[in-house]
Amino acid sequence: MQLSDFDFDLPDTLIATRPVKPRSAARLLVADGETVHDAHVHDLTTWLRPGDRLILNDTRVIPARLAGLRHRSGDAGDTSARIEVTLLEPRAGGLWSALIKPLKKLRDGETITFSDTLSARLEGRAEGQGILSFNLTGPDFDAALAQAGAMPLPPYIAARRAADAQDKEDYQTVWARHAGAVAAPTASLHFDEALLKALADRGVQFTHVTLHVGAGTFLPVKVDDVTTHKMHAEWGEVSAEAAAAIAATRAAGGRIIPVGTTALRLIETAARATGQIAPFSGDTDIFIYPGFTFRVTDALMTNFHLPKSTLMMLVSALMGQDRIRRIYAHAIAERYRFFSYGDASLLIPPR
Repeated sequence: MQLSDFDFDLPDTLIATRPVKPRSAARLLVADGETVHDAHVHDLTTWLRPGDRLILNDTRVIPARLAGLRHRSGDAGDTSARIEVTLLEPRAGGLWSALIKPLKKLRDGETITFSDTLSARLEGRAEGQGILSFNLTGPDFDAALAQAGAMPLPPYIAARRAADAQDKEDYQTVWARHAGAVAAPTASLHFDEALLKALADRGVQFTHVTLHVGAGTFLPVKVDDVTTHKMHAEWGEVSAEAAAAIAATRAAGGRIIPVGTTALRLIETAARATGQIAPFSGDTDIFIYPGFTFRVTDALMTNFHLPKSTLMMLVSALMGQDRIRRIYAHAIAERYRFFSYGDASLLIPPR
């Protein structure tokens, strides 16, 4: 299974840099077995049945991009250097791992000042990343980060424009609860309160799980034989209550439909040990590619993904490689908008 098997040509004009408003006005490609339908996200009530259960990732994206200054005094006088930081994940003892540019301009023990209230000290470095300790913790840290930080937009958006205040709303789900992600579960960005109410009135049920999406989600696959690719690890949790609700829905004949690949990867991780959904808490590096046996997932709502990405491999595993090629060819021909701020698909594999 070669990396080139998951490649396709995507016009740059189809890469969305802003979401549509309102959220549920985004287009929705529904692939139901062999048939493809063009719809909108607010039409989900047509495609979902009473008794279906949507699995929602309630991670909260932190404004992880910071710009600061390193000051240094010496015999030649005072000097300063601009330092850019992208927080990656929290570590034990209140530390954070971070991408720091340029890391070579920072010595261990030096401080980066981001605002009047927020600063960080470089405690060390590992695997090309910096290890930072901040001057604040808890709610004080959260408040200062909200003021000083910017949303960590994906590289394909950040290359076209800088993050701004609007992204702090746009790049966050309406049910975001547990802070810790540095990338959004983007299929969930299409939901608003009106759509959630309409789905609930339809008899669709909801279960929240948490997977803190890491920056590794944007790392390219660098091996030709995709089966040798090593996935990044991300922390996730499926509570006992969530696992019980999912099991009850399956027993009653309802469909389990994760909203986003992050929710899918987490519930499939939670079912690996026994083949049945179970409570789970810890790191997952599950890699889903064609040949994978799905234990829990009946369908998937997801955005359109990058060529040669692990997420293209995941949707190919769910729908079949030939079918996904036809689905993506239709999406490109009909000018669906791609990637994090783009349109959505509802993928229902044939039974």
